[in-house]
Amino acid sequence: MQEKEKQIKAEVKQWLEQAEAADAEEDVRHGKDLRGDELPEELQRRESRLKKIKEAKKAVEARAREKAKSEGADPKEAKPKDKDQYNFTDPESRIMKGSDGFVQAYNAQAVVEPELQLIVGQTVVDATNDKQQLMPMIGIMEEQSGQRPQEVLADSGYCSEKNLEELEASGKPEDRIIGYVATERQKHDDYRTPCPRGPLPKHATRVDRMKRKLQTKAGKAVYAARKTIVEPVFGQIKHARGFRQFLMRGIGKVRGEWALVCLTHNILKIYRLCFE
Repeated sequence: MQEKEKQIKAEVKQWLEQAEAADAEEDVRHGKDLRGDELPEELQRRESRLKKIKEAKKAVEARAREKAKSEGADPKEAKPKDKDQYNFTDPESRIMKGSDGFVQAYNAQAVVEPELQLIVGQTVVDATNDKQQLMPMIGIMEEQSGQRPQEVLADSGYCSEKNLEELEASGKPEDRIIGYVATERQKHDDYRTPCPRGPLPKHATRVDRMKRKLQTKAGKAVYAARKTIVEPVFGQIKHARGFRQFLMRGIGKVRGEWALVCLTHNILKIYRLCFE
């Protein structure tokens, strides 16, 4: 964008100089009170594109400040990286890593209950990972389903010291949400590895304690249930119903599209429960 901005500015300057020369010639030929043709279409297109580039640069700079603020750095000192990108087709989407490489995308979120695989909380975010989504999704579930979970299973994408701390502070001891959050990507052999013996060191972090919790026999059994709760739902949506990409643009419309997909999933689940 920086290189293109310089190029377009030079082209606009050249067009303006030509326009001024043409105006002077027409004034001599037709008189100063008569108006010539409008700006050439090529110049209008370049001015419009230059305006969009300036708006894009401001948006990229704002993202850099937001990122710095979330990381505890000084937003005033934050500057975009040379390789930071902006999508003119759908500015609210982000570049994310998927199974097929890097794509322009949104991050679809869903909370699934364990009995019928119904989606009880859903939204779409523009965050490239799930680190900031654990507690917000619990709040969305309470808002959309009217219920507060007693236990939460989540994969390693939702694990952080802050998230585990917020789970511990989610209420009084008797009302606190019990979390089973993977601290790292689970390998197949991890379920057969015995739990280490002995107490954790005094300086152990919340992530360390959660890791030990999931290494216990009870912890392994609880977390293993996740593969029969959440993962099948996304598999059914993607593979059985063929929904693999959003058709709308803009996060507001995409959220509406995802809400319809989740609603359809629930209707089909309830239909099969009642009529099959």
